[in-house]
Amino acid sequence: MESLKFKTNINCGGCVKAVTGFLNEVKGISKWTVDTQNPDKILSVEGDGVDVELVLEAVKDAGFEIEELVD
Repeated sequence: MESLKFKTNINCGGCVKAVTGFLNEVKGISKWTVDTQNPDKILSVEGDGVDVELVLEAVKDAGFEIEELVD
């Protein structure tokens, strides 16, 4: 299972609710969370064969900003 992290502007429970339907549609994601307490609002995604571009597109389609964090 791979783990990916993204910087977003998803900053509250309402925002998390707004993006939920979009992220739940992305194939390969088994679990995702947003750390709204972190200043960078980190979205953590876990799963097998998750397509980074599909995650980026899903969050943007929900109306939020996102960028992949590379280790």
